[in-house]
Amino acid sequence: MSTPVIDADAHVIESDRTWEFMREEDAAHKPRVLVPRDGGPDEYWLVEGRAFRRNANVGDDTSPETREASDIAKRLAHMDEMGVDVHVLYPSFFLTARTHHADTDYALARAYNRWLADIWAQGGGRLRWAVIPPLFSMERAIEEIRFGKEHGACAVFMRGIEGDHRLSDPYMFPLYEEAIDLDMPICVHAAAGSMPAFDVVDRDFGFSKFKLPAVGAFHDLIMQGTPQRFPELRWGFIEISASWLPYAMNDLALRFARQKRDWPGEDVLRENNMWVACQTADDLAYVIACAGDDHIVIGTDYGHNDTATEILALRNLRDGGKVSAATADKILGVNAERLYAL
Repeated sequence: MSTPVIDADAHVIESDRTWEFMREEDAAHKPRVLVPRDGGPDEYWLVEGRAFRRNANVGDDTSPETREASDIAKRLAHMDEMGVDVHVLYPSFFLTARTHHADTDYALARAYNRWLADIWAQGGGRLRWAVIPPLFSMERAIEEIRFGKEHGACAVFMRGIEGDHRLSDPYMFPLYEEAIDLDMPICVHAAAGSMPAFDVVDRDFGFSKFKLPAVGAFHDLIMQGTPQRFPELRWGFIEISASWLPYAMNDLALRFARQKRDWPGEDVLRENNMWVACQTADDLAYVIACAGDDHIVIGTDYGHNDTATEILALRNLRDGGKVSAATADKILGVNAERLYAL
């Protein structure tokens, strides 16, 4: 059997149907939709009195039915058209922090996770997903990732900063231990997981808001030795390209040398059980020369319209001549299989 082609970073766009999976007792936490009185095109989710733009990052190269997963057959047909066997689905709504309150956090995550479980059940094994842990409560977070594992989730979604916590914070350790037991990676996606940071950094400054927290988490986890503390845990760094990797590695090498620590060099991803999602715009020859080709994956950012979006990225990687056919096979399939334990 040939290795499946895996889109390591696809998305769903949340819709009204997402919140139909919310329990009756959580109804007070259900996001409401605001429509401008002037008839403008923008709509907003209202959560705890704060409005978040609903349709800020929607690509016109996908249909509403496919990106909202309201027509699973149509989504699967589009995947067939693009030559993709598996989509690993990440959220859109949760790419920014939405609440300061534990009950709201739980209600939103719980509803989303059950919506994705329903999508997976209809997808014939081709629509895998990253489960949202409601991290205000570690007990509830563990409860939710267990649910996810039982219903098709293949990763735990996290942001580079989660509220008041860095990912190296011991607060997170019980979650990491559970992820090991469930054979699920921690996947750090481009996102703004801190409400204060969200308020300080304007959306137009999205590089700092969405991309750099994940890069910083990579650096901090290695400096703090967190992956060495949990050597069986896999880590993914998703939708931040891979061009930053040589820079981060160089900075880490300098800091390791000052601390008289052994630096693993090009083996840093292997030794820390980490994978990085690239883009075809990356200087892949340079990235691979620095870090090898065994821990690089690729995604399309399906459903979105931003600097990471390339609906035919997987095809373009194979046909673009930037990497060898053997390396393309690894990035398109084998590496993602290992990251997500597919």
